[in-house]
Amino acid sequence: MDLDAFVAAHQGEWQRLDALARQRRLSGAEADEILDRYQRVATHLSVVRSAAPDPSLVTYLSSLLARARARSAGTRSVAWRDLAVFFTDTFPAALYRTRRWWIATALVNVAVAFVIGWWLLAHPAVESSLLSPAEVDQLVRVDFAHYYSEYAASHFAAKVWTNNAWVSALCIAFGVLGLPVIYLLLQNVLNVAIIGSIMVHHHRASVFFGLILPHGILELTAVFIAGATGLRLFWSWVEPGPRTRTQAVAREGRSAIAVALGLAAVLAVSGVIEAFVTPSPLPTWARVGIGVLAEAAFLTYVFTAGRWAVRRGATGDVSAEDAGAQAPVVG
Repeated sequence: MDLDAFVAAHQGEWQRLDALARQRRLSGAEADEILDRYQRVATHLSVVRSAAPDPSLVTYLSSLLARARARSAGTRSVAWRDLAVFFTDTFPAALYRTRRWWIATALVNVAVAFVIGWWLLAHPAVESSLLSPAEVDQLVRVDFAHYYSEYAASHFAAKVWTNNAWVSALCIAFGVLGLPVIYLLLQNVLNVAIIGSIMVHHHRASVFFGLILPHGILELTAVFIAGATGLRLFWSWVEPGPRTRTQAVAREGRSAIAVALGLAAVLAVSGVIEAFVTPSPLPTWARVGIGVLAEAAFLTYVFTAGRWAVRRGATGDVSAEDAGAQAPVVG
């Protein structure tokens, strides 16, 4: 094929499509014309690619078709309103709709932590099998408290936020498998129970609770929500209801992503508290009070904004436009 002759024969048509694609308003006839020319230019691109794949011409026609497609079909851009809708509807609705899951997960984990801690206190010999006397002494007298002031507050906030967000993301990502979520939650419970029992056993309970409660209440709530979200994702695969398993997992998966994004903001708040409030010289009652206020604010947000969002029809899933078409199901 003579590429120069091909370009000369169709260049006017390409320029016309380009002009239509850049036009702000299209009449009915022009809207029909842009679709017709789009199809013809797409054919030209196919011919060029198969007969004379000139890179510059392929790039030009591809970008021209992309502009024409965007102009005729329209595009959807993310705006501040989308962010506002996420925090007023999508995220709180997802949390409110699954509240029984994460409340039950939280209660079970806290109960298990206290049972393990009580058992360790009742069997002090286990402590020596976990840590040597020197390591216990170092943990109790220095390491536990020093951990919160070892780094600059801003760096420490970023560090704990990254770590907690990663754990939460793992709980959600492994949710479809079920058992890994339980393992991650159990690891978290064991760490808290073991360190707590050691501190209490050596008469440092006030230090332990005074340092872990300011940030830990909100932080652990976020971890429990992540774990419950992962388990719910697993259960949607086990018991999909009237939908197919693919549809059920897809819906819960989209909602789980919304929860993961929202928890990143929640964990950022707990990270700031852990870095700036927990090691601060404020009295213990003030530091713990700040943690309680943060938790109360979060729960108020979930049970007010979430309930209102659900009443407006929000489910925590993306909009029907973004979710795409779905086949009808029974029930």
